[in-house]
Amino acid sequence: MLFMSASLAKAAEWYRKATEQGDGSRKFILGGMFHHGDGVEKDLAKAVEWYRKAAEHEYIPAQVALCNMYDQGESVEQDKAKAAEWFRKAE
Repeated sequence: MLFMSASLAKAAEWYRKATEQGDGSRKFILGGMFHHGDGVEKDLAKAVEWYRKAAEHEYIPAQVALCNMYDQGESVEQDKAKAAEWFRKAE
């Protein structure tokens, strides 16, 4: 498990560097790493931040992730209107 943890930590480092290229998919993946604690300490606030950055690049999986987080109130105040807004953007 130590090897996998070190590998995930290295992957998180490289994804952070790759996000500077402006690609929504890389920002989404980094958000997911923070969401699940893969290679980084689990931090839902950072997950929302990275999902939002990816969603602003019109990356649909990130828009869906934000929809779900607002719908469930996961690390953000539950807001069904914002959830619906992100859902509409993802359509």
